[in-house]
Amino acid sequence: MELAHSLLLNEEAYNQLGEVQKAEFIFEWLRYLEKLLLATSRNDVREKQKTLVEQLLSLLNSSPGPPTRKLLAKNLAILYSIGDTFSVHEAIDKCNDLIRSKDDSPSYLPTKLAAVVCLGSLYKKLGRILGNTFTDTVGNILKAMKSAESQGRYEIMLSLQNILNGLGAAAAPCHRDVYKAARSCLTDRSMAVRCAAAKCLLELQNEAIFMWSTDLDSVATLCFKSFEGSNYDVRISVSKLLGIILAKAVISKHPGTASRQSIRRVSLEEVLELLGTGFLRGSSGFLRASGDMLKGTSSVSRDVRVGVTQAYVVFVSTLGGAWLEKNFAAFFSHILSLVSQSHPKATQTQIDAVCCRRCVSFILRTTIGGLLGEKAQLAAVKDICQAIWKLKKVMDVAASQHMLVCALQELGNLIHNLGTTAAPLLQDSSTGLLDSILSVILHPSISVRLAAAWCLHCIAVALPSYLTPLLDRCLERLTGHKSSPEAVTGFSFAVAALLGAVKHCPLGIPHGKGKIIMTLAEDLLCSAAQNSRLSAQRTQAGWLLISALMTLGPAVVSHHLARVLLLWKCVFPASPKDLETEKSRGDSFTWQVTLEGRAGALCAIKSFVSHCGDLLTEEVIQRLLPPLPCAVDLLTQLSSILKMYGSPLKTPSVVYRQRLYELLILLPPETYEGNLCAILRELAADLTAPDIQVAASTFLLPPLCHQDDLLILSPLLQETDHRFIEEQLLLGNGVACGSLEYDPYSIYEKDVEGDSVPKPLPPALSVISSASKLFGVVCAHVGETQRLLILEQLLDSIKHTKGARQQVVQLHVVSSVSSFLKYVAGSKGCLGPEEMKRFALTLVTGALESPNPLLRCAAAESWARLAQVVDDGAFTAGLAQVSFDKLKSARDVVTRTGHSLALGSLHRYLGGISSSQHLNSCIGILYTLAQDSTSPDVQTWALHSLSLIIDSAGPLYYVHVEPTLSLIIMLLLNVPPTHAEVHQSLGRCLNALITTLGPELQGNSTSISTLRTSCLLGCAVMQDNPDCLVQAQAISCLQQLHMFAPRHVNLSSLVSCLCEILLDNSVLVNLCSPYLLLRRAVLACLRQLVQREAAEVSEHAVMLAKDSREELTPDANIREVGLEGALLILLDKETDERLCHDIKETLNYMLTSMAVEKLSLWLKLCKDVLAASADFTAVTCVDTMQEEEGDKGDDASVLTTRRDEKSHPFTNPRWATRVFAAECVCRIINQCENANSAHFDIALAQEMKKRDSRNDFLVLHLADLIRMAFMAATDHSDQLRLSGLEMLLVVIRRFATVPEPEFPGHVILEQYQANVGAALRPAFTSETPPDVTAKACQVCSAWIASGVVSDLNDLRRVHQLLVSSLTKIQAGKEALSHLYNESASTMEILAVLKAWAEVYIIAVQRHKNHRQPLKTTTCLEDGIRNGSCSSDGLLDLVYADLGTLSRLWLAALQDFALLTLPSEFASQLPAEGGAFYTAETSENAKLHYYNSWALILHATALWLTSTGFVVADPDEGASNLSRPVTPTSMCQGSSSGATIKSPEDVYTDRFHLILGVSVEFLCSLRSDATMESITACLHALQALLDVPWPRSKIGSDQDLGIELLNVLHRVILTRESPSIQLASLEVVRQIICAAQEHVKEKRRSAEVDDGAAEKETLPEFGEGKDTGGLVPGKSLVFATLELCVCILVRQLPELNPKLTGSPGVKATKPQILLEDGSRLVSAALVILSELPAVCSPEGSISILPTILYLTIGVLRETAVKLPGGQLSSTVAASLQALKGILSSPMARAEKSRTAWTDLLRSALTTILDCWDPVDETHQELDEVSLLTAITVFILSTSPEVTTIPCLQKRCIDKFKATLEIKDPVVQIKTYQLLHSIFQYPNPAVSYPYIYSLASCIMEKLQEIDKRKPENTAELQIFQEGIKVLETLVTVAEEHHRSQLVACLLPILISFLLDENSLASATSIMRNLHDFALQNLMQIGPQYSSVFKSLVASSPALKARLEAAIKGNQESVKVKIPTSKYTKSPGKNSSIQLKTSFL
Repeated sequence: MELAHSLLLNEEAYNQLGEVQKAEFIFEWLRYLEKLLLATSRNDVREKQKTLVEQLLSLLNSSPGPPTRKLLAKNLAILYSIGDTFSVHEAIDKCNDLIRSKDDSPSYLPTKLAAVVCLGSLYKKLGRILGNTFTDTVGNILKAMKSAESQGRYEIMLSLQNILNGLGAAAAPCHRDVYKAARSCLTDRSMAVRCAAAKCLLELQNEAIFMWSTDLDSVATLCFKSFEGSNYDVRISVSKLLGIILAKAVISKHPGTASRQSIRRVSLEEVLELLGTGFLRGSSGFLRASGDMLKGTSSVSRDVRVGVTQAYVVFVSTLGGAWLEKNFAAFFSHILSLVSQSHPKATQTQIDAVCCRRCVSFILRTTIGGLLGEKAQLAAVKDICQAIWKLKKVMDVAASQHMLVCALQELGNLIHNLGTTAAPLLQDSSTGLLDSILSVILHPSISVRLAAAWCLHCIAVALPSYLTPLLDRCLERLTGHKSSPEAVTGFSFAVAALLGAVKHCPLGIPHGKGKIIMTLAEDLLCSAAQNSRLSAQRTQAGWLLISALMTLGPAVVSHHLARVLLLWKCVFPASPKDLETEKSRGDSFTWQVTLEGRAGALCAIKSFVSHCGDLLTEEVIQRLLPPLPCAVDLLTQLSSILKMYGSPLKTPSVVYRQRLYELLILLPPETYEGNLCAILRELAADLTAPDIQVAASTFLLPPLCHQDDLLILSPLLQETDHRFIEEQLLLGNGVACGSLEYDPYSIYEKDVEGDSVPKPLPPALSVISSASKLFGVVCAHVGETQRLLILEQLLDSIKHTKGARQQVVQLHVVSSVSSFLKYVAGSKGCLGPEEMKRFALTLVTGALESPNPLLRCAAAESWARLAQVVDDGAFTAGLAQVSFDKLKSARDVVTRTGHSLALGSLHRYLGGISSSQHLNSCIGILYTLAQDSTSPDVQTWALHSLSLIIDSAGPLYYVHVEPTLSLIIMLLLNVPPTHAEVHQSLGRCLNALITTLGPELQGNSTSISTLRTSCLLGCAVMQDNPDCLVQAQAISCLQQLHMFAPRHVNLSSLVSCLCEILLDNSVLVNLCSPYLLLRRAVLACLRQLVQREAAEVSEHAVMLAKDSREELTPDANIREVGLEGALLILLDKETDERLCHDIKETLNYMLTSMAVEKLSLWLKLCKDVLAASADFTAVTCVDTMQEEEGDKGDDASVLTTRRDEKSHPFTNPRWATRVFAAECVCRIINQCENANSAHFDIALAQEMKKRDSRNDFLVLHLADLIRMAFMAATDHSDQLRLSGLEMLLVVIRRFATVPEPEFPGHVILEQYQANVGAALRPAFTSETPPDVTAKACQVCSAWIASGVVSDLNDLRRVHQLLVSSLTKIQAGKEALSHLYNESASTMEILAVLKAWAEVYIIAVQRHKNHRQPLKTTTCLEDGIRNGSCSSDGLLDLVYADLGTLSRLWLAALQDFALLTLPSEFASQLPAEGGAFYTAETSENAKLHYYNSWALILHATALWLTSTGFVVADPDEGASNLSRPVTPTSMCQGSSSGATIKSPEDVYTDRFHLILGVSVEFLCSLRSDATMESITACLHALQALLDVPWPRSKIGSDQDLGIELLNVLHRVILTRESPSIQLASLEVVRQIICAAQEHVKEKRRSAEVDDGAAEKETLPEFGEGKDTGGLVPGKSLVFATLELCVCILVRQLPELNPKLTGSPGVKATKPQILLEDGSRLVSAALVILSELPAVCSPEGSISILPTILYLTIGVLRETAVKLPGGQLSSTVAASLQALKGILSSPMARAEKSRTAWTDLLRSALTTILDCWDPVDETHQELDEVSLLTAITVFILSTSPEVTTIPCLQKRCIDKFKATLEIKDPVVQIKTYQLLHSIFQYPNPAVSYPYIYSLASCIMEKLQEIDKRKPENTAELQIFQEGIKVLETLVTVAEEHHRSQLVACLLPILISFLLDENSLASATSIMRNLHDFALQNLMQIGPQYSSVFKSLVASSPALKARLEAAIKGNQESVKVKIPTSKYTKSPGKNSSIQLKTSFL
C-alpha cells in the first residue's frame, strides 16, 4: 500500500496486483491524492496535470465501484481547480460521451455512473467557469435518466444536485427541466432514489422561486405522495424538503424587480392549512377526495401522517424559536385543531384517534420542548392553560376530548421539564393552572380524565411541594363527590397518579396519608354494591387506590397489609361450589362489575408483589395463596360465561385474563402448582383463539430476539428521535399504539422509556404477550407428558388454519415456545423425551422459513436455544447440517436469510460449535451468500451472521481474518450505496474483526500492517457513505482501532469528522443529524478520545473551526467557546438520556485534564451558562429580602446583574444544564487544589501573573466564583439552589484562610460578606424545601466557623438565620411543615442542630486557644482586640441558646442511640418514635442521623465538660424542658416528688449515652464512615475525659477502660490517618490518667483509714496486685501496652526483632521520622512513661523491661545527628519518658526497689552498648543524645543504680571520649551535661566524675589560651567550660577551693585585652574579654584572699588586669558602641563600681 502514496499512479505496482487488490490500491491512491493535491504547490501540479488527468480519466473505464468513483470525481475537480482549466471541456465531453454510449450491459454500468458522478463534481467545484456547457450536460443527463435503472436515477439526482449547487442562479434555464425530472423521482419505487430526489429539490429551491410560490401546492401534494409507502430515510429527507420550502414561503421577502412573474404572497394560515390537509387527507389532493370522503371510506395511510408530522417539526425548527414564540398562539391552535371534531376522519376510530394524538403530541413536544427557552416555555404554559379553559367550556364532548388530551399531556411535559422553575406560574392566580386541571378531571371522557391525572403527576414530580396539597385536594373531592361516577373515576385516577409521583420525590409525603387512602379505598369497595349506577366506578376506584398505594413501598404498606389481604380474600368465592352458584345467579351487569373488581384485586396483589418484595415472607405468601385456585377456576369458566352473556363481557374478561397472567408471571411457580395444567390449557386456547386477526409481531417478538439481530430487520426498531411516532408504523395498520386509556392501572407505574406518559397496549394485544411469557414458565413446570400434549396441540392448530390467520397463530405459538426455551435454558432445565425435540424442531424450522422477517429472527434465536437446552454435540451438529443443506439447495430469499441467521445464532450461544471443520464450512457458505449481489437481503443476513461467528469464535478465527477482511473490503468498494443495510452489516463484520485482532493491531510485521491498512481503508469507505448508520459504524470501528492501536489512527481527521457531524447538527435543534445512533456513536468515540488525549482533541476541534470555509454559526461558536462550549450547548439541546450522560462524561474528562490550564475558558463557560438565567432570577430575589434598612444597600447591589455584556452563546439554558455547570465549578476548584498552591494564595498568584500574563490562577477569579454561587443559590430551581449552596460551601472552605495582602490581618473573603448573606437568606424562608434549608444550614455553620468575619455585628446576620431556624425546630417533629414525609423534617432539624454543633465546637476551640498565654508580644493590639472580641464573642453568641441546644442535642443523641440498636431489639423501641423521628419513618430517618450525629456528639461532650458535670438542672427529669433555667426556678422542683432522678443519675445516664454512642460507632467502623465522624467521636471522648467526674467513672470501672482501649486499638489498626491515630492516643493517655487518679485515691483513702495500723498490712493497689501478673483481656496496662507497641512498631519496625528477622538488638542506621510519625511515637512514649504509676510495685516490675526496651529502642533508632546539636522530637520524647520512668516512686518503693535497680542497670548497660561499635555503624548515632540519656540515668535514679564501679567507669569513659570529639556542638553539650552532674547533691554520684574529668577540662581551657577562639561556637565552648569550673569551685570542699580558684583565675585573666588591642579586636575576642572580666568581678570579691595573693605573686597578671580595667573605662567614656549585645553598657558600669577592692 505504501506504493500507492505518490502523486502519479504507480502503474507498475498496479499491474502486478490481483483484481481485488487493484480496487484497493486505486482507492488508497485516490485517498492519498486528495490530501496531496491540497498540499502541493500550483506549479508542481501543472507540470504533471496532463498525465494525471489521463490516468484519472482512464480509470473511468475500469468500472470503478461507488466509493472509488466518488473519490475519483472529487480528485478530478480539485485537480482542475488548482491547475489549468483548458482541458476541462475535453473531460466534460468525454464524460458526456460515456453517458450517451448505447452499451447497456451491466459491466458497462459502473463506467456510466462514474461519468455522471464526475460531471456533478466538476460543476460543483468549478461552477460558472464552465460557462454555457451546462445546458448540454444537463440535457444529456436528463435524457439518460429516462432509460436508467434505479442506481442510475440515484446517481443522476445527486449529480444534478451538485451541478445546481455549483452554478447557483446561472442554472435558471434548466430549473424547470430538473424540477420535472425530480418530481417523477420523488415518487420512485426505489427509496434511495426518493431520498436523492429530495436532496436535489432541496438544492433547487435555493434558486427556483416558483417552488415556494406558484407551485407550492403541487410541491406539497408531491411530497405527500412521496410519503406513501416510504421508509424512515425518505420521511426524513422529504419532510426536510417540505418543511424548508414552506418555511421559505412564509418568511420570503420578494425583491420587486427580480420577480417578473406575479408572485403571490403566502400567509402562515395558508401554509398551515396546506400541511393540515396532508395530515388529514393524505396525498389524495383536494378535489378527488370528495367522492371518497362522502362515502367515508378513505383513510390516510399512517406513513403519510407521520411524514407530515415530521414536516411540521422541520417547518417550525427552520423558522426558529423566536418565530415560534411570536406565533405561538396561532400555531398551537392549528395543531390542536388536527384532532378536533371538525375533521371526523382523523379520529373516527379509537385506533386512528390514538395515532393522531401521538402525532400532535410529538409536534408539540419537539417544537415547544425543543426550541423554546425556559421563559418562553413559561409563557407557553399560560397559553395552553387558556386553551384548556376554552376547550372545557365546549359542550360537545366528542369535539374537544382529543384536543384536551393533547393539551394536557403537553402541559404536563412542559412543567415536568421546567421543574421547580415553574413555581411562580402555579402561584400566579391569574393563570389558574391547578384549577383548570382539577376542573377537567370531571370531564365525561375517560381519556381526558386520565390525561388530567397524568398532568397532575407531572406537576407533583416537578414541584414536590405541591404533591401533598394536591393529594389532599383530590382526596377531599373524592370523598365529597362519591355519588358522581365521573368524580369517582377522575379523582381516583388523580390520586393514583400522584401516588406514582411519590417515588420521584425524595422528600416524600406524610406517612399518615397512606391510612387515609386505605380507609377511603375500603369505603369505596364496601359501598360499591349500594348503588348500581356507581358499582363499576367505585370498584375500580377502590382497587386502583390500593394498587397505587403499594408503590409507596414496604414502610407504608406493612401497616395496611392485613386489611388488603382480607379484601383480597373476600373478593373471590371461597370454593368451586360458590363459583357455580355465582354463575347461575348473575346477570350481564353484575358479571361486569365482578370481573372489574377481581381484575382490580389481581392488579393490587401484582403491585404488592412487585413493589414490596421485602414483605413477602412465608407467612404472607401462605395468606396470598387461597384465592389463587379460585381465580384460575374462574379463568377456565370465562368462555362459558361469555357465551351466556355475550359481548358486553368481552373486554372485562380479556382484562381479567391479562391481570391474572401478569400476577402469575411474578409469583414463583411453586405457589400455583396444583393449577399448572388448567392454566396451560387456557394459555394454549388464548394463543390460538380464532378471533385474533392482527399479527402484532412487532411487540411480541422483539423481547425474544437478540438486540443485535433486531438492527438488521428494520431501522424502525432502532432508537431514533422519532421513535414516539414511528412506532405506529411498526405496529402495522390494524394495531393501535399504546395509550393510557387502554389500562388506567398503568398510571402509577414508572414509564419504561423515561418520563413520558405510560403507553399500555390494548388489552387484546397485551394479553397475548403476557400469555406467551407465562407459557414459558408454566410449560417448564408441568409434567413431560402434559408438555408433549400441549406442543402437539399447538402444532396441529397451526396446520389447521389457513392464510393470514395461520401466520397469526404461528407467530403466537413460536413466541410462546421461544419463551419456553429461553426459560429452560436460563434455569438449566431439560427438555424432556425425544418427541419434544422433534416437535420443537418442526415448529422452529417452519418459522425459519416464514415470510415475516421478525418471526425468522425469533426462530433463529429459538433454534440456538434448542441446541443449548439439549446440550448434545451430535444434535447441534445435526442442526447445523440441516441449515447447510437448506442453504446449498434453496434459492429463495426467505430460506436463505433464515438459515444463515440460524448458523450465526448457534455460534453465539454455543461458542465456536466445538469443531473447526464446522467453522470452515460455515464461513465458506456465508462467504458465498455474502457475494450474492442479486439479493441485498441475503447479503445483509449472511454478513450479520458472519459477524456473530467472528465474535464468538475468538482466537479460532485468526486463520480466516485475511480472507474475510479482503471480502469485506471488496464488498465495501462494490456494493451500491443504495443498499445501506448491506453496508451496515459489513460495518458490523469489520468491527468484530478489529475486536478479534485486538492489541495485535499495534504490531509492526508486514502481515499486521497490511491488515491494519485494510481496516483503516474500510473505515474510510464507510465514513464516506451517505447513510448515517454506516457512518456510525465507521466511527465505532475507528474508536476500536484507536483503543488498540492509537498511534495509527489519524486523530486530527477523526476529530474533525466527529465535530463536523456534531456541529452540522447543532445548527437547528431538530435537524441535527436526524440519526440518534450516529450522534451516540460520535459522543461515545469523543468520550474515549478525551480520556486519553483531551488537550489534543480540543486543539484539533478549534483548528477545524478556524479552517472551516463556510461561516456556519456553530463554528463561530466553537471558535469562541471551544469544543467544551459546543458540547455544553449540545447538552442543553439534547433530550436523549444516554447521549446527555456521554456528553457529561466527556466534559468531565476534559475538565479533569484541562481545567487548570484553561481556567479562564472553563470559568467563563460556566459563568455564561449560569448568568444566562440570571436575568429573570435577579428580579425576583430582591423582593424576598426584607431587611433592616441599614443592610439593604449592600445586599441589593450584589443582586443587580450587569446587562451590558455581549450576547451569550448560551441563550436561556435549561436548569439541568445550569446545575451541571455549577457542579463543574466545584470540580474545577477541586482540580486546582491538586495543582499549584498559587491557586489559593493571592499574593503569589498576582506575582506569577506579572511574570507571565498567560499564568492564570483560581484566586484571581474569586469574585466570579462568588457571583456564580450566588446566582445559582438564589435561582427558582431547587436543584440549582442546592448546587449553588454546595459551590458556596466549597468556596468558603477553600478560601477561608487566604489572607488579603493589602489589609494585613484580614482575609480575602471578608469583602464578600454581603453576597454570602444574600445568597443564604432566601433559603430560610418558610416555603423553602427542607433539603435546601438543610444545605444552607451547613453553609451557615461553615461560614461562621471559617473565621472570615471577625466583627460580631457582621457575623450576627448569618447567625440570626441559624437562630430563626432553631426557633422553628424547637417544637420538635410536630411543628414542621406537613408537606413532606416526616423524615424530611428530621433531616431539617438535624441539619440545624449539626450546624449549631459545628459553630459551638469552633467557638470553644477559639476560646481555648485564646486563653493560652499569647506567645508573641509583637502582636498588634488591634489584632488582639478583634481576636478576643470574636473568640469570646462567638461563644457569647452561642451561649444565649446553649440551654435549648444542649437539650435538643441530648435528645438527638438519644434518638440515634435507639436507631442504631440491632433489629432484634426493635420491640423495645418507643412506639411513637423518638424526639425527632416517628416510628413509621425510622428507616428513612436513620440516614439523616448518620450524617449528623458525630458533630452533635462532640458538641454535647464539650457542653457537658464546660458544666463540669456539676450544674444540676432541676428540670432535668421533668417534662417542661423548654423553660429556661432562671434563679427562681432553681430553688423549686426539689419538692416535686420522687420521680426526679438525682443529678448523679442524670450524669451517669449522659455519660453512658456519649460513651455508648462512641463505642458502638468505633467498634464496628463501616467502610463508609467518614473521617469527620471518627475524628469528632474521638474529640468527644477527649472532651469527656478532660474533667474529673467522668475520669473517676472510667477509673473505677476497669472493664470499661479495657473495652475502650480495645476499641481504640482497632481504630488505630483500621485507619491509617495520623490525625485519627493521634486523637486515639490522646484518649488512651486520658484513660491512663484516670486509672492513675483512681489508684492514688484508693491509696490515699486506705492510708487515712488505716492510719494507726501497721504499714505492712496495707493492701496493694494498682494492677498486678501482689503477684505482678497481668491477665490479657482483664488488664488495662496490658491493653495499653498492646496499643503502644502497635503504634511504635508501625513507625519503627526495627523495634520488633521478629519483623526484621534479626536476633535481638542490632545496631541499624538510625532514621528520622516524618512529622506525623514522630508525633505518634512521642505520644506513645508519654503513655508508656505513665504506666508504672497505675501498677502495684509487683506489677510495675513485670512491665518495666518492656517499657524500658521500647523507650531505649526509640532512642536508639532515631538518634540522628541534627545540625546545631538539636535533639529530634522523638529523642526528646524518649528522654522525657526515661526521666519519668526513672523518677517513678516505684523505683524507691521497698517491695520493688531491688528489682527496679537491676533492671535500670541493665537499661543503662544497653544504652552504653549502643555506643560500643559492634560493627562500624556507631558513628551514625548522635553522641549527644546518648550522653543525655546517660546523664538522665545519673541524675534521676537512686545512686545505687549508677554507682557500681563497672557502670560508672564506662560512663566516665564515654564523657572523656566525647570531650575529645572535635565537633564544637558536641563539646558544648558535653560541658552542659557535666555541669548538671557536677552540681548533683550526692557526692557519691558526682565526685567520681569530678575526679576523672576536671583535669581534662582544665587542659582544654588552657589550650584555648594558646589557640584563640575564631567563631561563636568556640567562644561558647570556652564559656561553658568556665561555668563547669565555677561549679567545681562551689561544690568543692573548703580547703580545696583556693587551689581551684588559683587555677581558674589565670585562665580568665589570659583572655583580657588592654585598651589598644580592645579597639582593634574582633567581636569574638571582645565578647570573650567582656565575659572574662565580668566573671573576674564576680569571683574576686568572693575569694578575695586567694585573688590578692595570686595577683601579688604574678606581676604580669596584675599588669594585664589593670590594663584591661583601664581600657574598659576608656571605652565607656567614649561610649563606643562596640558590643553587639545591648547589655554590655550595664556590665561596664557595674564593673566601675567594683574595682575598689584591690
